[in-house]
Amino acid sequence: MSILLVRRISQVFFLLLFLWFCVAMTFGTEWWQLRGWPVNLLLDLDPLVAIGTLLTTHRLYAGLSWALLTIAVTIVFGRVFCGWVCPFGTLHQVFGWIATRTLKPRGKMDANRYRKGQVIKYYVLIAFLAMAAFPFGSGSTLVTGLLDPIPLAHRSVNLALLPIAGSMGSTVGGGARHYEGAWVVGAVFVAALLMNFVIPRFFCRFICPTGALLGLLSRFAVFRIAKVGPGCTQCDLCESHCEGAADPAMKLRLSECLMCMNCIKGFCSKNLITYRAKPSVEPDLPAPDLGRRAVLASFATGFLAVPAIRTGATLGANYHPRTIRPPGSLAEEEFLQRCIKCGQCMRVCPTNIIMPAGIDGGIENLWTPVLNFRIGTSGCQLNCTACGHVCPTAAIRPISLEEKQGRGKYHDAGPIRMGTAFVDRGRCLPWAMGTPCIVCEENCPVTPKAIYVRESFEPVRGALRKVVAAENAVVTLGGHRMHPGQFASGDYHLASADNGGRRIRISANTENTVTLAGEGGFSAGEMVRVEVRLQAPCVDVDHCIGCGVCEHECPVSGLRAIRVSAENETRNKRNSLRLKRGES
Repeated sequence: MSILLVRRISQVFFLLLFLWFCVAMTFGTEWWQLRGWPVNLLLDLDPLVAIGTLLTTHRLYAGLSWALLTIAVTIVFGRVFCGWVCPFGTLHQVFGWIATRTLKPRGKMDANRYRKGQVIKYYVLIAFLAMAAFPFGSGSTLVTGLLDPIPLAHRSVNLALLPIAGSMGSTVGGGARHYEGAWVVGAVFVAALLMNFVIPRFFCRFICPTGALLGLLSRFAVFRIAKVGPGCTQCDLCESHCEGAADPAMKLRLSECLMCMNCIKGFCSKNLITYRAKPSVEPDLPAPDLGRRAVLASFATGFLAVPAIRTGATLGANYHPRTIRPPGSLAEEEFLQRCIKCGQCMRVCPTNIIMPAGIDGGIENLWTPVLNFRIGTSGCQLNCTACGHVCPTAAIRPISLEEKQGRGKYHDAGPIRMGTAFVDRGRCLPWAMGTPCIVCEENCPVTPKAIYVRESFEPVRGALRKVVAAENAVVTLGGHRMHPGQFASGDYHLASADNGGRRIRISANTENTVTLAGEGGFSAGEMVRVEVRLQAPCVDVDHCIGCGVCEHECPVSGLRAIRVSAENETRNKRNSLRLKRGES
């Protein structure tokens, strides 16, 4: 079995494994759902995730220790993660092959020659790591997930590809799901793949910060591609299929070599290229050609970007009130130091309420998880802690049901609050329009309920009428005609206009009569009025946990009449209901 066939089998295996993990991120108990599958395996193997979070938090989350294996393998065998494991790299290789399969050898050589612009990815890496290492003010931030290929691939499949398949009727991955801004995530993914028709493996060669990190490590590799002797005829056939554009015909650029092994099998007529533990007989280029000024400029750009993007005090008094994080999320500063924007929590949420954030809270907030209670099937369920258990960096802590609900040893601390619900009295049906509604109070899941009602009886428009005739429970009224059944919901009453206290529920009505639930003793000529019993909702902030069930169930379309915002959230004591003086 040739080494190329082994490499292709490895690539197909890890690509299918990656896709299976995305499909298996469906919440449930079936064998093909989330039941112990190591769905974060590739994220745990990603060294950029580990190093980024290590720089931002000064600690290594246990699950990410698997990245040490990737680093060790790279130091021993070179960039085999890029050429043999990375599913996003495999997709680029497939699209690059499609783009160049009809080209003649000379055209393939031109497509796969080394370009000076391939150093850009190293500058991107330096800027990202500088942002992660920023030590002043509110601390560093982690934005590597924007371009890190493993989180990018997870995010794209989770939020764009699988939902598209679900909208077309596929039941793979749980059927139809919806995500705000998913078209942008999908557009980035598709654009990266289409760039292979310009230059094969464009993303890997020019942009990928993980590839840059592994390229820097590969200079120390024990085993490497090497030339075994002189005699190269400069036919350049080895370059025609070089996936990393590592310039094997000249001085091999070890930092660019993806260990695809294409150059050592079937292209060198002299058999001068091999894979071994000794360097080439001719000098190689183990490190990328980076200019000192460019390195310093990249570092300064990343270092200064952190205070620049936080000049709006978005981590202080000017925080975005609709940035509601999933239960168990860390305080915002540490959350942004850990979140890699992979979309795992969004994918696993059974009610489909965790959404990728937009640019509202700044570039560091982009594609991080926020809750949107208008979408999905409900609010955040009291008996669900799935999001924290799939987060690969513990930006969302793995919590127990007891902690979430404030039971047992967590009784004194109380339940985890994601925010607080506020009633918009200008849009609420009972408050603003005199229309009976207690949907939010009925659906509030906490005990005791965080929503209570204030009962009142209010006259309806044109309520004052004169009794024309009264016979038993049927009262004929004067005035304009009524709509049959208009007052038959059980919320309307006929009351004496003199405020004498007589008030009897209306059980039915015609155009000019009302039928009372009991004999009311109203007499002809008496002035009466139709009143509606209103139960106006109010929120008890001491019991509200911000689960959003009330907002989701509110019958007012568009902007809901009761909405949750981040005030009073457990994770950030500064986001209290009252702004403290001097806070910024």
